[in-house]
Amino acid sequence: QLRAQNQVLKKGVVDEQANSASLKEQLKMKDQSLRKLQQEMDSLTFRNQQLAKRVELLQDELALSEARGKKNKKSVESSSQLSQEQKSVFNEDLQKKIEENERLHILFFEADEQHKRLEAELRSRLEVLETDAAQHQAVVDSLTKKYTETIEKLQNDKAKLEIKSQTLEREAKDCRLRTEECQQQLKNLQAALGSRLEESLCIINEKVPFNDTRSTRYNALNVPLHNRRNQLKLRDLTGQALAFVQELVTALLNFHTYTEQKVQIFPIDSATDTISPLNQKFSQYLHENASYVRPLEEGMLHLFESITEDTVTVLETTVKLKAFSEHLASYLGFLRKILPYQLKSLEEECESSLCTAALRARNMELHRDMKRLTAVFEKLHTYISLLALPSTRPEGLLRTNYNFVFTNIAASLHGFHDILKDISKHYSQKAALEQEVPTATQKLITTNDCILSSVAALTNGAGKMASFFSNNLDHFTTSLSCGPKGGTEFISPLSAECMLQYKKKAAAYMKSLKKPCADSVPYEEALANRRVLLSSTESREGLAQQVQQSLEKIAKLEQEKEHWMLEAQLAKIKLEKENQKLKNSLSGHLTETIQERSILPNVTEQKKETTEKSLREPIKSTSLCCLPKFLLCQAPDVESREDLIKTHYMARIAELTSHLQLADSKSVHFHAECRALAKRLSLAEKSKESLTEELKLASQNITRLQASKLFCNDELMTTKRSYEDQLSMMSDHLCSMNETLTKQREEIDTLKMTSK
Repeated sequence: QLRAQNQVLKKGVVDEQANSASLKEQLKMKDQSLRKLQQEMDSLTFRNQQLAKRVELLQDELALSEARGKKNKKSVESSSQLSQEQKSVFNEDLQKKIEENERLHILFFEADEQHKRLEAELRSRLEVLETDAAQHQAVVDSLTKKYTETIEKLQNDKAKLEIKSQTLEREAKDCRLRTEECQQQLKNLQAALGSRLEESLCIINEKVPFNDTRSTRYNALNVPLHNRRNQLKLRDLTGQALAFVQELVTALLNFHTYTEQKVQIFPIDSATDTISPLNQKFSQYLHENASYVRPLEEGMLHLFESITEDTVTVLETTVKLKAFSEHLASYLGFLRKILPYQLKSLEEECESSLCTAALRARNMELHRDMKRLTAVFEKLHTYISLLALPSTRPEGLLRTNYNFVFTNIAASLHGFHDILKDISKHYSQKAALEQEVPTATQKLITTNDCILSSVAALTNGAGKMASFFSNNLDHFTTSLSCGPKGGTEFISPLSAECMLQYKKKAAAYMKSLKKPCADSVPYEEALANRRVLLSSTESREGLAQQVQQSLEKIAKLEQEKEHWMLEAQLAKIKLEKENQKLKNSLSGHLTETIQERSILPNVTEQKKETTEKSLREPIKSTSLCCLPKFLLCQAPDVESREDLIKTHYMARIAELTSHLQLADSKSVHFHAECRALAKRLSLAEKSKESLTEELKLASQNITRLQASKLFCNDELMTTKRSYEDQLSMMSDHLCSMNETLTKQREEIDTLKMTSK
């Protein structure tokens, strides 16, 4: 039934589609005819406007001719008669044209109205038919879609099953082939491996004296694989641990120092009264805290410095961990030494009259906390000393127990953090209660605040350390338990040390094999710097000239140096002779002293003259008179005066040579700048010539554009004339359009008949 209905619906849809197509074609034809009529109507209106203008012009001419005719009626009677006849003829033509236009307008309006009505009816009918066709098409589409979907599903299932069957068959064939190939390869490999095994066994028996990987004693000397990333991470973690230890050390120092101040203030102030011998001994021990706490930081710093990028860091090679455990043992001994005094001091404070019941309860809580704190430090020292055993006695700690030791250290650090939180809580309550005591001073309050801040810093540092150690626990256990290839562990610290030496030798050998390639300038960068190099002051020619000039100056200076060296030697010989003469003759010495006294006034006069000249002239004098007067007066001996003169001349020569060198360097710099400016000037002239050529080309292009503009103006004039000719042709075409209008009327009549 559905198929029969489907066929009937298909026939109806096809008929409706044919009807709608025919109606659409009729609508298109009607639209085309309407467009033609509208164009003809526009041309008729344009022609009517032209005729109206022409009539106005004729009327104006008629009025002018009548005005002239009044003046000379006699001379122009014949011409007036002709003009009247022409006027009558034109009026008749105009009247006929007007009547025809009215009639054509009426007919066009009636035809347009009929066409609009017919178009509206046809469109409404077309819409109804389209809706019916759309409904039928929707039903047909839904049915076809269902059928196609079911057919496609069945076809897809069939294709999938066929593909699966084909693939399974192929896979079965491939598996058979592979099994055959694998069996063949297995036979070949067994034969090849058997032959290679025999050869290798023969070579090992003949050439290899022993296998070092079999014995742990020799295998410990083999260098393990170097993991640079692991080493860098381990160094980074050790650096973080060093920072946490430094925080803990500063906090412990502050805690012990402020506790010492508190013991001397409360319950008895040492400034007003003598404290008990117990507290005196306790404060004396607390005063020594720096000698036990500071080594912890130093030991951790040495441990951090021992872990580098090039070393192999395992527990067997970390020798500095033993020193850190020893420092921790000394600090633990310090805590054990001060613990009974601290407990007795708290008990003594509870027995004082100022202590209330609440304060006594807080003191007993702190009493228990201090015991727990010492016990936690004992645990930490035990586990850290266990970690330090592989670097001294490897048999003391097996590798299987590394994870257990690290987990216990993490648990101890968390316990240390919890105890410090309890101490901070109880101490803050105790400080609040002590402030309520009537004899509480400002010094006591500030000391309590300092102790609370140090305890808070301790708790923060301990929490950071505990979380840090627990987060990196797996890394510590894996990285610190690696060993040589094929072995489980290092035999002794000595073997680990030998292994590190072998590793350094191997690294040095690998570095010697590497030869770095010489750096080269990239091609693009060299091209970009070409223009800079052309105008650079350090061009090849300029540098060559500078080098040549400097070589000439160096040669001259060497000649002058040799000359002055000879002069200096001669002067030294003369000076020695003079000194010998002066020493041999005592009378000469007396005369020299007399001459010296007589020279002093002359020297002062010369000094005044040189000062006047120096005021007049800006140039410095190089004579002996430039020496200060007090220097000459302070030089009683001839030798000292000669030394002064020598130093003065040497300073002056050095100053003049520095000025000369500065002037030479400036002249060389200015010469290089002048050469660079000359090069830049030549480049600018070249660019100027290229720009002038471009300017000439641009002026030529401007003249060409002006000529093309004139040509375009001529073309516009010709097109204007052609349009005027076309307008005149349109006026002639108006007559032919009238004939076409009649034909359109007949077509409209036929369309009316067909629509009926």
